[in-house]
Amino acid sequence: MKTVTGIIHGKTIELTDAPNFADGAEVEIVIRPSRPKRQPGEGFLRTEGALADDTVWDGIMEEIQHARCRATVAN
Repeated sequence: MKTVTGIIHGKTIELTDAPNFADGAEVEIVIRPSRPKRQPGEGFLRTEGALADDTVWDGIMEEIQHARCRATVAN
């Protein structure tokens, strides 16, 4: 069993890699959209600003900030 990617052109699928099966071999095909290729950190950028102006979240972050400052001073 091997997974290969391809590009659909109408009823034809152009494979990006050779499947390495014998010519004429009968195969079973399962087609599903591939996951989009993402750059590292892209997920953070897509959620940027999601918690802006959220007073509950602002309070949580303020508590974390104070706790870190106290931990730094104690060390």
